[in-house]
Amino acid sequence: MKRYSWILMTMIAIGAIVSCKSEKQTDNPFLEDYTTPFGVPPFDKIRVEHFEPAIMEGIKQQLAEVEAITTNSEKPTFENTIIPLDYSGELLTKVVLTMENINSANTSEELQEMLKKVSPVLSKHRDDISMNPKLFERVKMVYSSMNESSYTPEQKKLIENTYKDFVRGGANLDAAKQEELRKINQELAMLALKFNENLLADNNAYKIVIENKDDLAGLPESVIAMGAADAKARGLEGKWVYTVDKPSMLPFLTYSQNRKLRDTLYYGYYMRGNNNNANDNKDIIKKIVDLRQQKASLLGFPTHANYVLDVNMAKTPENVYDLLGKLWTPAIKKAKVERDDMQKLANAEGANFKIGAADWWYYAEKVRKEKYDLDEEMLRPYLSLEDVRNGVFNLAGKLYGLKFIKHTDIPVYHPDCEVYEVQEADGRHLGILYLDFFPRDSKSGGAWCTEYRSYKVKPDGTISTPVVSIVTNFTKPAGDTPALLSFDEAETFFHEFGHALHSLFSKVQYPGLANVPQDFVELPSQIMEHWASHPKYLKEYALHYKTREPMPDKLISKIEASSQFNQGFATVEYLAASILDMDYHTLTAEKAKIEDVLAFEKASMDRIGLIPEILPRYRSTYFGHIFSDVLGYSSGYYSYIWAEVLDSDAFEAFVESGDIFNKEVAGKFRTCVLEKGGSKEALELYKDFRGREASIEPLLKNRGLK
Repeated sequence: MKRYSWILMTMIAIGAIVSCKSEKQTDNPFLEDYTTPFGVPPFDKIRVEHFEPAIMEGIKQQLAEVEAITTNSEKPTFENTIIPLDYSGELLTKVVLTMENINSANTSEELQEMLKKVSPVLSKHRDDISMNPKLFERVKMVYSSMNESSYTPEQKKLIENTYKDFVRGGANLDAAKQEELRKINQELAMLALKFNENLLADNNAYKIVIENKDDLAGLPESVIAMGAADAKARGLEGKWVYTVDKPSMLPFLTYSQNRKLRDTLYYGYYMRGNNNNANDNKDIIKKIVDLRQQKASLLGFPTHANYVLDVNMAKTPENVYDLLGKLWTPAIKKAKVERDDMQKLANAEGANFKIGAADWWYYAEKVRKEKYDLDEEMLRPYLSLEDVRNGVFNLAGKLYGLKFIKHTDIPVYHPDCEVYEVQEADGRHLGILYLDFFPRDSKSGGAWCTEYRSYKVKPDGTISTPVVSIVTNFTKPAGDTPALLSFDEAETFFHEFGHALHSLFSKVQYPGLANVPQDFVELPSQIMEHWASHPKYLKEYALHYKTREPMPDKLISKIEASSQFNQGFATVEYLAASILDMDYHTLTAEKAKIEDVLAFEKASMDRIGLIPEILPRYRSTYFGHIFSDVLGYSSGYYSYIWAEVLDSDAFEAFVESGDIFNKEVAGKFRTCVLEKGGSKEALELYKDFRGREASIEPLLKNRGLK
């Protein structure tokens, strides 16, 4: 989850647009004031053909706003230049956010096709503003005289951000280089769209269909029921279907005794985007890496990573590699021990093979059961989606006094969605929260939190409250059984809810200060995971879906005892992907033209000594975090572990207080971190909360790496 400034908005992957010139503008819901409860998007009225005219009108309005700034005869000031620019493009932002979110959560072929049409238009618009010489000149004048005026720290930060956005957008380049940058930006936008389209197509295309019940050996009844329900939904009643969606794939890999089928399913997963067909992503990756380097070079940076990290906490690739290197050595050592334990167990069972990557989940679960007498399926009955959702909501109540009121009168973009009004303890309206839990062919994989509307103090002083959405791909209900989550899915819910709180609590004065560095944005999300797994809170929210008995102490003790189990694997697969991301994006001009993506990936993994039993969490051809968006998490996948240093240390503040639900500590975290956005440097925000910089020791302890 990430917030965007005005100059970045048009870089977002937009949903898609259909031209319908016969449509009267007055019939377009985007061009009228929303009359829905709390001013949410009128999803029941929005149709695909509404997007294009609304976007064109939004572009027209923002260009008029920019012209009013540039034609102002008065000396450039914060009030007549920075402020109106910061608030410009309100309509365009509204439409783009809605479209981007729908494209991710409920796309269609029509949307995808039209996305290709409109993306260059939006790219051009972004460049038209960021390369507007008259506008930049006014911004530069305000920036150069900033210290001569009595601006507040927040105002100075907004001026600095605005100036830097222009420079990073090419404002200082000559006309020829600006034109080159425009072409690169447009091509990158189209390539990112195609990468994501290919990935979604491959994801939806691959499945295994089981017809013989004997092939279900080892699968728990819940996993069998899930496969039967999926088959029935596809018109294959009497069979069982398993896909590469993780709620389907991971239980199958964990429990299926049929090694051939495990290999077959996992093969479909790791070959996505790499099948030498119409959905192949290898050539796209080569072009993206090369173009990103060219762009960085034009803007004065040696590599794309240097360009990205310049505005992050890490600042340089060297600092990122340093952190990843410190973690890699103990992590790979621990992973090798885990592998050897699994091989010993497999050998004891009579296996005549060396375990491979597709075997890891199966034998890891066996080792866990042997060492800790803990089976993932023991946990699911205590983790119904309803109870986990209530646990998330109740935690927000314990820490911050929040209340959640479900609404059925608010329009949704898909019937699966739930909608809640979020209120402060005193009943004041805070925002709206959408929840969209289950996989479907129209939804991208993974889980994320996004905004349809961010917190904003308008120039007239009125406040626009947030509209936030959490989207996941959790295990579906099967038959009469409710959705029973894995422990990982439960933690994911807590994680994304942390992003939601970050959006809901925002209190920044200016829209341009809502952005936070990429390697800081995961702090609010990852700290929530600590409560998800804490024995004291598990007892409260983890209730058996039938008996309503809380999770027994014995089972909680097993979870606690095994908390560091398989952390070698989890850390290594994550670090491998992070290093792969950095290796792609630290290529200089002489090396950025990759001849063979798979060979590059292999060389990267061989260099760090990745063992063959573990693949990077994301292989190149399905690494959507870094390739399916114009910028995304490119040179930034390390952010999760960087932020984990922060969140592990931050949670210690609650532990040290003697009460993990300490309202005073939570209040300080809210006011120092969650409300502040990017109004101060991220490190200063953290120090305001903790009184010092973060220590890496809690992270090493939590992951069992020390």
